[in-house]
Amino acid sequence: MRLSDGEHKPPFRPSPEISQDEPAFVTQRTPRLRILIPVMVAMAFLMEQLDSTIITTAIPDMARSLGTSPVHLNTAVTAYVLTVAAFIPVSGWMADRFGARRVFIAALAIFTIASALCGVANSYGMLVAMRILQGLGGAMMTPVGRLILLRSFPRREMMTAMLYMTLPAIIGPVIGPLLGGFLTTYLSWRWIFYANIPFGIAGIVLALRCLDDARSETRSRFDLRGFLMVGSGIVLLQFALENVSHPVVSTPMMLSLSFTGVLLLFLFAHHARTAASPVVDLTLFRDRAFAVGTLAGGLSRIAINGVPFLLPLMLQLGFGMSAIASGSLTFLISAGAVLSRWAMSSLLRRFGFAKLLTGSAITSAILLAGFALIGETTPAWAIMLYIFIFGLVRAAHFMGTNTLAYADLSDSRLSSATSLGGILQQLSVSLGVSVSASLLAVLNLDNGPLTTGDFHVAFLVLAILPLLAIPGFLLLRDEDGRQVSGYRAGR
Repeated sequence: MRLSDGEHKPPFRPSPEISQDEPAFVTQRTPRLRILIPVMVAMAFLMEQLDSTIITTAIPDMARSLGTSPVHLNTAVTAYVLTVAAFIPVSGWMADRFGARRVFIAALAIFTIASALCGVANSYGMLVAMRILQGLGGAMMTPVGRLILLRSFPRREMMTAMLYMTLPAIIGPVIGPLLGGFLTTYLSWRWIFYANIPFGIAGIVLALRCLDDARSETRSRFDLRGFLMVGSGIVLLQFALENVSHPVVSTPMMLSLSFTGVLLLFLFAHHARTAASPVVDLTLFRDRAFAVGTLAGGLSRIAINGVPFLLPLMLQLGFGMSAIASGSLTFLISAGAVLSRWAMSSLLRRFGFAKLLTGSAITSAILLAGFALIGETTPAWAIMLYIFIFGLVRAAHFMGTNTLAYADLSDSRLSSATSLGGILQQLSVSLGVSVSASLLAVLNLDNGPLTTGDFHVAFLVLAILPLLAIPGFLLLRDEDGRQVSGYRAGR
């Protein structure tokens, strides 16, 4: 955690035993924490990401075990996602008020206990209730973990922190259904939840040993009115998006919920102009790097996040592959994520954020359109290589936009930024799935079997979105994110 230089009122209270003469960041004071803190946070991120998708392949077995229908059990998926969406906005205020260390440990404990209770659930109602409790822990765990990472590394080393933030977001949606299917087939659906327990305990132990207890010196009142508006608005929007791929209500009802959600968010935007300390700080969008990283980056991520949904379906329904075979191929999307970290560092120094993100957006669009060239007769090795290359570009684009978003913000604004960034990231994932599902629904109005051609058209439409984000990336100036990228124009 960053400490005060002693010349001004410190934005965060350092532990009393830390001397002001020591290095400013915990990873500089204790080099071994350069590994331990990222691993600890990455475990938390991965648990949260996996729990959004891992349950899907186990739903039929869970429904039989709990005496309900698979359709009803989709509520267990939706309950978790909605709870995460509802409580992300309060994570920044909680971290400032009670300290990031305390909130992170509490979130890990809640998530781990809820996972154990999900595993022993003997009724549909108990499972849904415990999934809501799990979502509460997940909502605090991810943004506060991101905050801990950002405060643990100097800006010139932010790419290292971003690698551990980005990897779980890349791997989770891809490996979740595959891992869920494996555990359900060879052990039991209950092990989907039990598997979280050792990781949660390990995370708590590491957090107790590794983290400083820093919190904000200021004590702002909790913006309850703003929370009710923004939380309800996000939940309604999230529910409408989830309804596209997991239908629960009719289309007119879904559109009504979407309209109400958008209206509540507009009302919050008006409220935030006059509130002393709004629960979500919209003035963060005045920072050009944050606005471009989250908004333009989010637009391109919608299309990129659609691939883990569309690709397995095309391989199974279009090509006739088994779930295990398609899952194994789709997993290659995450294989290049680690390699992209070293490439990103040198590319940023050479080209800067504007050129690099514009180039990655164009490359993403080309690769998304290229999925339309893959057919049943395409050799398996060619599909594998193509998916791997796409995964490499996907990871680089995610890492670049995530790094840019927080590159120029002061430490005192990071807690608010991780809350707002978490909301937008959550929505981009949901929009990626819902836009993809909507495209398939439009292409299949007669409710016949989906064809390979339907998936090809969906990929071509998604390829447009990264191109629409390019004007945003071109707004960046050479100095944006420079303390992270090290870029110098004309070099």
